[in-house]
Amino acid sequence: MATVKQFQVTFDCADPEQLAHFWCEVLGYVVPPQSGAAADCDRVWCACTDPTGAGPRLLFQRVPEGKVVKNRVHLDVRVGTGLVGAERLVALRAECDRLALLGAMCVRVMIADGNNESCIVMQDIEGNEFCLD
Repeated sequence: MATVKQFQVTFDCADPEQLAHFWCEVLGYVVPPQSGAAADCDRVWCACTDPTGAGPRLLFQRVPEGKVVKNRVHLDVRVGTGLVGAERLVALRAECDRLALLGAMCVRVMIADGNNESCIVMQDIEGNEFCLD
């Protein structure tokens, strides 16, 4: 039987520190304190972690090219877990409004259709797509 492995999610970006701090605000993560050569934030990359240790580490690395196409992988921020209908949509829209104040952009609100519950497609401050689910 395979063993469970820890993993991190890595984002290519233009400004690692700014994007790490954005995602810290979204997820309640933290940028660990600086510690010399092992620092979790420098000019080339910046990491943020779940202070509870439950979620994966996120790493943001500077790359020279900009984003040109839709993400092949995206994060679903689980805001409406256990909620349905109007109650779910209210929770999703409230989180959308909060994240818009941080610089995120709402791309599309997808209303429940009988097969799927509502979700909101957004972009972070560098245009990476993610969903409020």
